[in-house]
Amino acid sequence: MTPTLHLLLATAAFVGTHLALSHPLRAALVARLGPGAFLGLYSLIAAATLIWMWLAANAMPYEIPRWLAPQWFWEWGAPVIMLLVAILLAGSLIRNPAFPNPGASAAEGAMRPATGVFAITRHPMNWAFMLWAATHIALIGSTDNLIIAIGILVLALFGSLLQDRKKAGLLGDAWRGWEARTSFVPFGALLDGRIPWRAAAPGLHALAAGVVIWLVATWLHQMPVGIWRWIG
Repeated sequence: MTPTLHLLLATAAFVGTHLALSHPLRAALVARLGPGAFLGLYSLIAAATLIWMWLAANAMPYEIPRWLAPQWFWEWGAPVIMLLVAILLAGSLIRNPAFPNPGASAAEGAMRPATGVFAITRHPMNWAFMLWAATHIALIGSTDNLIIAIGILVLALFGSLLQDRKKAGLLGDAWRGWEARTSFVPFGALLDGRIPWRAAAPGLHALAAGVVIWLVATWLHQMPVGIWRWIG
């Protein structure tokens, strides 16, 4: 098996198991195993396929990238987008109506006004991953980077669409009302006036956590990126 095929298989396993366990197989497995055991199984498979993908990526031989982004994008464009990604990710963890909850509290979450990152998009976590993937595709046109980034992009995109369908089935009018008040595409509900711009302020907790995530993630890269490019 070639290294490229190995990485393709690992990425397909990571993406495919995430989508399958989150949506078509979830209800049956939760009913059979119980919520706790299902969460354990889901976490185990997610960790195993992520490690497999990481090992397969590390086994890829070096190649000259098909393209590299211009210097300004490395120094300014990508770091700014990654800061937005980090804030979206952090904000998505605060009062997210899409998170699994007992029926009443989940429905109540979907009926509240959309504020913070949810005023920007009702899928801030998945859009964080889509923006991450698109930015990395733009930065480096290497085979390993493209396989992983496209895989994450597909997972986040279809995960968002399947989540809307699943939540509409579970929460009914509460989720359909949430969809009507918010937008899938970032800033859509703000631009068409459904949500006032002042509602999109992320809040102190999301901002602070986002900056910390951004600093740690950029520091962990094997090259000076983001603010570390200037102070490292």
